[in-house]
Amino acid sequence: LLFGPPGTGKSTMISAMANFLDYDVYDLELTTVKDNSELKKLMLETKGKSIFVIEDIDCSLNLTGQRKKKEEDDEDEVDEQEKKEADEKKLMRERGEKESKVTLSGLLNAIDGLWSACSGEKIIVFTTNFVDNLDPALIRRGR
Repeated sequence: LLFGPPGTGKSTMISAMANFLDYDVYDLELTTVKDNSELKKLMLETKGKSIFVIEDIDCSLNLTGQRKKKEEDDEDEVDEQEKKEADEKKLMRERGEKESKVTLSGLLNAIDGLWSACSGEKIIVFTTNFVDNLDPALIRRGR
């Protein structure tokens, strides 16, 4: 996970890693991935010596809203967030865009689940400007 304000070198670091290791770079836009199965297939079928980059992970999918906080103070924020998400989904339907069904669980399995160990020499890099917006499961130690 690379995080920091815009212009702090996150993308440059990825480029340097790829050049140093002689790896190919794949920019993975999660909103274009249909579901968890397609994500799994994409990652398994990609050759080794690859870096998967998921930029602005906090903006790619609603991975943070899937686990609701139970504190009463957050209920208003949750309601506002749910309304915003519903508006975004409606706008996507009006444009004819399909909503991605990739879940937090599917993404976690992709980055460190059992089947992710079946294909070697792959690095997955997330970038974000706002690390505090990410689900704790995404940024726990060992990931």
